Amino acid sequence: MHYYSNIPRNYGSTIEPGDAMAWFPGCSVCYLRIPWAYLEPEEGVYNWSALDTPAQRWIERGGQIAFCITCSENWLEYATPKWVFDAGAKGIRWTWGKGPCADGKLVDPDFADPVFLEKLEKFLKAFARRYDGRPEVAFMDIGTYGLWGEGHTLMSSKVPQERMNVDVKKHIDLHVKCFPRTTLVISDDVSGPTNKSGNYPLLDYAREKGVGWRDDSILVANPPNSWYHADQAERYWRTLPVVLEHEHYLGSVQRGAWSQDLLVKSVEEMHASYMSIHGPAKKLLDENRDAIDKINLRLGYRFQLREASWPEVVHVGPDARPFTVNWTWANAGVAPCYADAFPCLTVKDGKGRIMAVLADEKFNLRELKVGAPGKAPPAAHAFECSLGRWSAPTFRPGAFDVYVSVGKVDGTPVYELPLPDSDGHRRYKIGTILFK
Repeated sequence: MHYYSNIPRNYGSTIEPGDAMAWFPGCSVCYLRIPWAYLEPEEGVYNWSALDTPAQRWIERGGQIAFCITCSENWLEYATPKWVFDAGAKGIRWTWGKGPCADGKLVDPDFADPVFLEKLEKFLKAFARRYDGRPEVAFMDIGTYGLWGEGHTLMSSKVPQERMNVDVKKHIDLHVKCFPRTTLVISDDVSGPTNKSGNYPLLDYAREKGVGWRDDSILVANPPNSWYHADQAERYWRTLPVVLEHEHYLGSVQRGAWSQDLLVKSVEEMHASYMSIHGPAKKLLDENRDAIDKINLRLGYRFQLREASWPEVVHVGPDARPFTVNWTWANAGVAPCYADAFPCLTVKDGKGRIMAVLADEKFNLRELKVGAPGKAPPAAHAFECSLGRWSAPTFRPGAFDVYVSVGKVDGTPVYELPLPDSDGHRRYKIGTILFK
């Protein structure tokens, strides 16, 4: 959900105050894109509440947050705080549609100016102290270069692409330095919004640094230009996440560029892990429910347990023998899971207490291959377990419940599964076992 989409009233103001949109199917991330000037109006004086307030609404319900800090806007004179220029950073005045001009009403920084970069680094370090490495953070855009955080200046200060190819690297390096534990992504537009040449040096550099990719062009223009850079996504999606942002919904509809079928196709073609809600959320849902339901069955990864088996009776104690668990899993989504994901069986007694945790550490579901709708290739694995005299604690004979989960290598559940009978901790009952 684009809670802030540059202009703070877009689009969180279209939902009830305090609403975290649990009613919107699949809405798991609150996206906060906002100018730097809103967060540090005076040097060293921070307005973190602008982020923390909506963030906590999503976090409280088990969701995540994502960020983009911008330094250039077409609706705000100083998206980069004025005090940065007062401190000596070079600025470029410009007018929408004309570019640089002495009497322009808008100001871009010189994005490579050393004073600007020094102040920006101090801000990003302060930001990172609050949010870097937090599991609640889904991703962060590298949005400090160019108009709207999209990495281009074609409609603002018109920096030549040759210079951008040098200067944007400084912003990539700065974010990688300040946010070493956060998933970073960068806009396709840094190499040119309509560049289809296959020559994308900045994106190649970002990928080498472990930075993922986003495309802000979805359904901005009419077909055949509903998006430009599926070839870029092809370079990324197998190892790094793809984020898609469709055009402001109402504007796309008014221009005749909107298509539910193309929205679904963009997710399939670019193997997206995230898709935006970029407009009034309820209206978007009401008018596109079929497409949203289809996307939710495919977006990102979708772990499915196809089969699982284990012996009906297991002997425990000094004379116990190892036994084998067999299972088959598939990823029914369009993209990999980019973090480790190990399946696990957990044995519980009748009171819900954990008796055994059996994690399959040699079967990482992040390696599952993806396929076309309904054609996800399954992968089978067998792993040997033991509850013998070297296991702790000692088991009493009897019947116990068996739960399945996917998560960390130690059996800590992380991922929700499309299964009934959850224990409330992302473990799902799938059967019983008898200990003798």
